[in-house]
Amino acid sequence: MRTLKTATHPDVHTLEDKSVFHRLASRAIVVRGTDILLLFTERYHDYSLPGGGVDSGENEVDGLIRELKEETGAQNVRNIRPFGAYEEFRPWHKPDYDVMHMVSKCFWCDIDEELGEVSLEDYEVKNGMRPVWVNIHEAITHNKETMAKSDKQGLSVERETFLLERIAREIAC
Repeated sequence: MRTLKTATHPDVHTLEDKSVFHRLASRAIVVRGTDILLLFTERYHDYSLPGGGVDSGENEVDGLIRELKEETGAQNVRNIRPFGAYEEFRPWHKPDYDVMHMVSKCFWCDIDEELGEVSLEDYEVKNGMRPVWVNIHEAITHNKETMAKSDKQGLSVERETFLLERIAREIAC
């Protein structure tokens, strides 16, 4: 899978003498015209692609399907095709590691029209996460405003905005 970008958080100056936690994530790209299925997170006031960490013993496609179903209620996930990977190095918030190295592998896919029930984790519920269909350009504009003006933005908003811009270029809308 092609690497779209490698990003390093400004607080990560070097990996020398650092303990690094490696995480593989899968993210879904589901589009209908100029609308895209995203997660809106109230806590961070941003839009993100559905997806998350691939569990031990799980491949990236199985992780993608599981995460997409849990976070959006997607049904009959099919026609899965690679889009690209976003690699990042950022500070790790737990005491056992200094840095997290995450590779987010993104895949195009199709789903049934109707969404089913979501099965969010406790922290996702507390953060006010919910699936929404939104115009991709509106989501990009919204995320850019959050990056420019909000003090509550999360570490993922730059990744998500970059990916949304690349997706918008590829669907040429």
